[in-house]
Amino acid sequence: KPEDHPHRRFNPLTGDWVLVSPHRAKRPWQGQTERREAGPSESSASLHANPLCPGATRSSGAVNPNYTGTYLFDNDFPALMPDTPAPPPPLLPSADGADADSDCGGGLFRMSQARGRCQVMCYHPRSDVTLARLPKADTEQVIRAWMAALTELAADYDWVQILENRGAVMGCSNPHPHCQIWSTAYLPTEAAKKDSNQLAYAARNGNRPMLVDYVQQELRREERIVFQNEHWVCVVPFWAVWPFETMLLPRRHVLRLTDLNDGEVSGLAEALKCLLTKYDNLFECSFPYSMGFHGAPTGSRLSGESGHWQLHAVFYPPLLRSATVKKFMVGYEMLAEAQRDLTPESAAARLRELPGDRHYAGDLS
Repeated sequence: KPEDHPHRRFNPLTGDWVLVSPHRAKRPWQGQTERREAGPSESSASLHANPLCPGATRSSGAVNPNYTGTYLFDNDFPALMPDTPAPPPPLLPSADGADADSDCGGGLFRMSQARGRCQVMCYHPRSDVTLARLPKADTEQVIRAWMAALTELAADYDWVQILENRGAVMGCSNPHPHCQIWSTAYLPTEAAKKDSNQLAYAARNGNRPMLVDYVQQELRREERIVFQNEHWVCVVPFWAVWPFETMLLPRRHVLRLTDLNDGEVSGLAEALKCLLTKYDNLFECSFPYSMGFHGAPTGSRLSGESGHWQLHAVFYPPLLRSATVKKFMVGYEMLAEAQRDLTPESAAARLRELPGDRHYAGDLS
């Protein structure tokens, strides 16, 4: 059986392969362990110390308003700028061979303009909450804030990446509940791969979107389903790399977050709360992850054909065996290809059996 022996699985979205080695799942661990992360608290991030809190002064000198819901602002230390100039063209070789070490059309030293915008969105004024523990109504407010931001940015940028790094182990420098929105005037690498692979799949399969077909097949098979409601399905993807990686997909064909109807917004809020509660309950800790939404490109691509796209969210959590043991992407994974021990089916079964409506730490007061 594949679940008993090493095998490779193909990711049709990216064109990458992952090595699955289920026989290694029980090997003893003597490597590095992480400090067990406690949940965020008001005492660890007071109004005076935390620059994301209402009324706080950020390092740039800007003062946050006394916001009561979500709050969106431009990142004080952005990786992208809206007015970045284009790099100079490559030098051409002269007749005497000078400048022979420049690009010369060979493509070895290519550069391109990187114009964009980086923003931060606070989910809530309190620092002691996470998406997993927000009331459903507040989560819906976050989703609608995402939709509003996408609407505003879509005209100017080809790609709008909503992302959240949760937990110190994922590089999050502030426990206040927040995400980031990076917008670019070009398709970044991961988006470009997904765009071309979904387009090719649709061309081969009667213009059916890849992920619409995929979710229907997963619903029939059931073995990788974590959660489903009227509008959304959560699966551990067949090609998952991270131990408890998941994907959230709408049942209906939806291109972008801005295309969600009211029922789908409500269903997404329910799905997010259920999944993230399951994550926290798995090892009874504030579960770290990186997550983000991928949908059809925007900007110059708004008027083009995007029917091959299907909106989806991906969650990449690093924890493997406990709250203190994480997966390391090193060695073979850096030099050859991704590898995992726990099968996606086993991961889905563990998540599926956990409660999604009751948090191990109880309700927030």
